[in-house]
Amino acid sequence: MSRKLKSEFMKLLREDEEFRYAVAGLIGLKEILKRLDKHEEELIKLREETNKLRIETNKLREDFNKAFKQINLRLNRVEKTLEKLTLDIEEEARAIIEHRLKELGIKIKIKQLILPEVEINIYGATKDICIIGEASVRASSKIINQLNKKITILKKKYPNKLKPKIIKVIYTSLALPNLKEKAEKENIWILKATENITTPKIQ
Repeated sequence: MSRKLKSEFMKLLREDEEFRYAVAGLIGLKEILKRLDKHEEELIKLREETNKLRIETNKLREDFNKAFKQINLRLNRVEKTLEKLTLDIEEEARAIIEHRLKELGIKIKIKQLILPEVEINIYGATKDICIIGEASVRASSKIINQLNKKITILKKKYPNKLKPKIIKVIYTSLALPNLKEKAEKENIWILKATENITTPKIQ
């Protein structure tokens, strides 16, 4: 800017109030624009950080969904395996108990008894004897409590399913120590495929 132009500019600033306000306004606007540019830069950075976080969140969500699906698949496999084991041991129990009774001279068809209020997976009856029991891969004394509850329901709701002599039986692959102790006290027959764990009075 030449000296003359500067001189005229300064004169206008001193003498022309309207010009002075106009210049002040321009200077203020420039500062505002600078600040806006700075804020815009910060907003751009924030937007970039937000996008990064969104990408990471989406990735974590995808990983979680994959893991969740894998866990579900494993749980489904375990449930199917347990269900198969349960069905297998129930069928095995009915066949072996029926065979053991036959060796003792007692012919009873062992089957499953399903009623509205109770389900018993080992049941058989003749004129004066009925076999009532449970089959489990692993059994503790709790299974005896469950069996007794089921027999109580039969006495109340279905007395015709019971006979004068009731033989309680538990079939299991693994009998825990407390099961044997309780079974001996209550005269309950505990057995597995290879042997009798307890031998109650049957006749």
